[in-house]
Amino acid sequence: MSTTISAQTMVVRAPNQVSSNLAGEEVILHLDSGMYYGLDPVGARIWALLEQPCTVESICATICAEFSVTPASCATDLQQFLSQLAESRLIEECHAPAAKMAPVTR
Repeated sequence: MSTTISAQTMVVRAPNQVSSNLAGEEVILHLDSGMYYGLDPVGARIWALLEQPCTVESICATICAEFSVTPASCATDLQQFLSQLAESRLIEECHAPAAKMAPVTR
């Protein structure tokens, strides 16, 4: 995944990891590298949101609603955090399925 992440980038957890929530913090094991990662409660909430494909913008809106953070600060911090997850191959960019066109009948 490119580490250039914008508000419209759609991201999801990568399949090559396992994770577990331990008392509000998340522990992630990257299966290919054998590296463990720990996330604080805010990081754990973001990780939970990444279970399904979502845009960076929607994650930011959720975090702003649930934590005391300004949208500008959240956007900056979130993009840096997601870039780190991407560099560690824990998340990947995904694309919405292409719209299907129905045949036209006359």
